[in-house]
Amino acid sequence: MITRYLLAALVAGLFSGVLMTAAQEARVIPLILHAEEYEGGGEETPAADGATQTETHEHSSLDLGAAIVDLAAVFSPVTPAYAHEGEHGEEAGGILFGMGRFTGTLLANLVTGTGFALLLAGVSLVSGHAITVSNGALWGAAGWLAVHMLPAIGLPPELPGFPAAELGDRQVWWGATVMLSAAGLYLLCLKDGPIAKVAGIVLIAAPQVYGAPQPSDIASNVPAVLGAEFAVAALATTLFFWIVLGLSLGFANEKVAKAA
Repeated sequence: MITRYLLAALVAGLFSGVLMTAAQEARVIPLILHAEEYEGGGEETPAADGATQTETHEHSSLDLGAAIVDLAAVFSPVTPAYAHEGEHGEEAGGILFGMGRFTGTLLANLVTGTGFALLLAGVSLVSGHAITVSNGALWGAAGWLAVHMLPAIGLPPELPGFPAAELGDRQVWWGATVMLSAAGLYLLCLKDGPIAKVAGIVLIAAPQVYGAPQPSDIASNVPAVLGAEFAVAALATTLFFWIVLGLSLGFANEKVAKAA
């Protein structure tokens, strides 16, 4: 039975990863490419035909440089792609093992989608609360809150060229915020009693009270309105991913239950 539920999570994760890639290509990736035009002060280089073209650096929101090394970082607002720690341009072989931007993004989303689906399925089995079509969207929304929305209060998704604190400091804060937020939501939503509710609120609020690491210099060539538009687009696409993941996992679980 457990094997069937794991297979259901695998299918739901792959399906959600494909749809997430389409959503990113439609909205998130174009904003990143636009922001890259402002890097280096928006310098222009002559084209072969005598015209001018804006130099762009082929960074991807999922070009992790170590894309598969940290699966959670694919959907994190503190990836090396956003941080741009002095890495400009692609290697001659492509973004990742010779693959292009789209292929690397798709692969990373498939792996990440599968990982998050297995995580949700594991929490469901351990807690004894089944994920169904009727509550799948709520499970997905809880995952989005823990992994994206609550960490984004301190560390909103960043465009290339935006100032940021040290990558390691941001990753530590982001990881701690995700874990504390997930634990807090678990206590708030799945546990009874006032003590559990209060503890859940404290866990969620703790990293926000502590505060996220911030850069000392906030100057940037990228327009602030573009950064705000990107943050909204990034959070919207990840919300779409999590809702689809919750619903598809609930649907797959119900099919498994009927088959059993």
